[in-house]
Amino acid sequence: MQRVMVLGATGSIGLSTLDVIGRHPDKYRAEVLCANRSVAEMAALCLQHEPQHAVMFCPDAAEELETRLSGRVATRVHAGEAPMVDFAQSPDVDTVMAAIVGFAGLSAALAAAKAGKRLLLANKEALVSAGGLFMTAVREGGALLLPVDSEHNAMFQCLPCDTQARPQMARVEKILLTASGGPFRGRSRDSLHNVTPDEACAHPNWSMGRKISVDSASLVNKGLELAEACWLFDRKPSEIEVVVHPQSIIHSLIRYVDGSVLAQLGQPDMRTPIAYSLSWPDRVSAGVDILDLVKTARLDFESPDLDAFPCLRLAYEAIDVPGGMCAFSAANEVAVDAFLSEKIRFTDIDQTIAATLNCVTLAEPTTLAEVQALDRAAREAAGAFISDVSFR
Repeated sequence: MQRVMVLGATGSIGLSTLDVIGRHPDKYRAEVLCANRSVAEMAALCLQHEPQHAVMFCPDAAEELETRLSGRVATRVHAGEAPMVDFAQSPDVDTVMAAIVGFAGLSAALAAAKAGKRLLLANKEALVSAGGLFMTAVREGGALLLPVDSEHNAMFQCLPCDTQARPQMARVEKILLTASGGPFRGRSRDSLHNVTPDEACAHPNWSMGRKISVDSASLVNKGLELAEACWLFDRKPSEIEVVVHPQSIIHSLIRYVDGSVLAQLGQPDMRTPIAYSLSWPDRVSAGVDILDLVKTARLDFESPDLDAFPCLRLAYEAIDVPGGMCAFSAANEVAVDAFLSEKIRFTDIDQTIAATLNCVTLAEPTTLAEVQALDRAAREAAGAFISDVSFR
């Protein structure tokens, strides 16, 4: 019985994780659920799964949740980041699903790595912002690191691994990272100036939160995934090629030195990589529809348009600069929040990132405090750029 902690329980990854857990009550138990401030959603999850503990990042939300659950379920409610970190390294937790969006989930994910947990990584910032620090913690803590992003999970499934889930890369010639292209695939940059947040969040294949959906629309998501793949599989950016595949059926491919290309195919449903990560090296049912290749009929591929979507080009450049992706990610979070609040245009996102990378002092962080300091500096620079009257 794996006792699972879900960081980001009310988000799309968290809900999919709990769906898989609920299908296998003999194998998994939702032990700790964590969220930011979604009280009604968390209350419903606690009543359904009856975890031992629930943690709300926002103290007011924790107080409201405790009131809602009083007398109805034995779940203990906690507030703030400290309990998340404590439970991530607690002996009462075997597996941690790190699915909090953005920088907020880094401390708990790092704690789980240091404690040697089975760590299902869906939070990009752990590797994007603190890749060196995080991978050192995984090695020294003896954690079992399993990637949950559909693309990295596909790569992992196509690679030989040892008993500690360490991919063997000696005979790999190139990794092919697939991208759906998002809702604006095929459009010119000029046509994207006045798109709305709702249009950017209308992904044709995947059901995701609004921040991740905007990242997919701008191809920032591919830049973050590129950085993740470099850390997970010890590759240089030049050894990873982004390929647009609009059907989202092939989730990524591995090309070997003998010319063989292995691909992982499946429905665009996050329960597949989640179930594989929970059960590795075994497999369990995920509740996902069978892939009908005849009905799918065709699989298309094209190169990404870096003129229309310059964020991916910026990511390739930032990865080669120590600390560059930490600043890239922080600036993007600020810019996406401003775009979703209709303070800036969609095409201002890449301008904000570029301006931030040009004005922040970059260096590879070696401690969590240094990661946090670089993150703050990048956020301040991005915020100042957005606030400039001439910019708007």
